[in-house]
Amino acid sequence: MSIDKVRTYFKEQGIAHRIQEFDVSSATVELAAAALGCEGARIAKTLSFHAGDRVLLVVTAGDRKVDNQKYKAQFHVKAKMLALEEAEPLIGHAVGGVCPFAVNEGVAVYLDESLKRFETVFPACGSSNSAIELTIPELELYSSPAGWVDVCKPIE
Repeated sequence: MSIDKVRTYFKEQGIAHRIQEFDVSSATVELAAAALGCEGARIAKTLSFHAGDRVLLVVTAGDRKVDNQKYKAQFHVKAKMLALEEAEPLIGHAVGGVCPFAVNEGVAVYLDESLKRFETVFPACGSSNSAIELTIPELELYSSPAGWVDVCKPIE
């Protein structure tokens, strides 16, 4: 299971004990916020995209949506999300548990600027009923991103 890969990775980092697992689904921003008792904006959702012949992940605040023009300007390709059945084989995590940790070789991770307004955020941990609370510097450390990007629409 994907959560086992993330647990092993976080055990190596000394933070596996911080993973939270729920008796309910946390597969969407709304469900994760309810399970954690926090605002949905603090859910660090991980979106998966095709970028030519590679796969990339963009971690954004839960209240943001990708701006197609900004995305294309940043990555020089049209934003095309992975299909449901592509996620697990290409990333290493199934939809609902996609996260920027313990991903398959060659998957590039980017963190969106929308996250920086929070002290801590809650990304998934490889399953549809898990999360971990991380500071922004911790998220950056443990996700080993290729960089920070600004590819989301402003809050309406």
